[in-house]
Amino acid sequence: MAELTVFHIPVCPFCQRLEILLSLKGRRDDVTFSVIDITQPRPDWLLAKARGTTALPILENADGQVIKESLVILQYLEDLYPKPGVAQRDPYRRAVENMLTQMEAQFCAQGYTYVMNQDLERRDALREGMLKQYARLNDFLVEHAPSGPFLYEDFGWAETLFTPLFMRFWFLEYYEDFQLPKGDQYARVREWRDASISHPAAQQVTKEQIVKLYYDYAKGAGKGMLLPGRRRSSFAFEPHWRARPWPPKAKYEYAATDEELGL
Repeated sequence: MAELTVFHIPVCPFCQRLEILLSLKGRRDDVTFSVIDITQPRPDWLLAKARGTTALPILENADGQVIKESLVILQYLEDLYPKPGVAQRDPYRRAVENMLTQMEAQFCAQGYTYVMNQDLERRDALREGMLKQYARLNDFLVEHAPSGPFLYEDFGWAETLFTPLFMRFWFLEYYEDFQLPKGDQYARVREWRDASISHPAAQQVTKEQIVKLYYDYAKGAGKGMLLPGRRRSSFAFEPHWRARPWPPKAKYEYAATDEELGL
C-alpha cells in the first residue's frame, strides 16, 4: 500500500507535474492520487488537513504530515526518491534550471488571463503579451541550450514544470486561435514545447480533455464556478468528457448551455 497520498484535481497542471515527476522516476504507483471534485465545496476533512486553504495538490505522508504547494511537493518527491534524479545536480546547471523555472509564474499567469478574458478589445494586447512570454523563453533557450530539444540532455525539472502549461495552453489555440508565428524568434521554444508535450512521461491529459473541461475558464469562470444560466460546471465528472461534444469556439459571441456542452 502506498504511504503517500496526493489529493488532486486530475486536469490541474500543478497536479500533473507530480505525476510527470513520479513517472520519470518509475514511482507513479508508489503514490495514491485521491481525486477531489472541484465543482463541490471542499470537504471538512480536507480543509482540516490543509488548515483551511483550498488550493490543490496537497500531499500527506504516512505520518499524517501534510505538504502544500506543487513546487514544494516536487522537491520533496525529488529528495525522497533521489534516483534517478530529475533536477540537475551540478550547481551551475541547477542554477540555470532554476532561472528558467522562475519564468514559469509569469508565463502561467499570462496564459490564464488570456483565456479568461471576456473583453474583445483586450484580445490583441493579450496575444502580444503571450508572444512576449514565449519570446523570453526562446531567448533563454538560445543562450543556454541552443542545440535542444530540452534544456539539458533529457526531459528534466524545467520540462516537468512547463509541460503541463504547454498542454493547458491548447485552450488558447482552440478558443483564441493562438499560434506561435514562424521564424527564428520562436523556433527554439517551439522545438522545446513540442518535444516536451510528446514525451512519454507527460501523457496524462489530451487536447480534447483540456478544451472540453476548460470551457468555463474560456467564459471567465474558473475553479468550478458556475456561469449565469448554467446548472453544471464544465469540470463536472459526469458525463465523462469523452462523451461530450466539442464546445463552440466563438467564446466572445456565444455562451453554450449545459445541454449544448453535453452536461
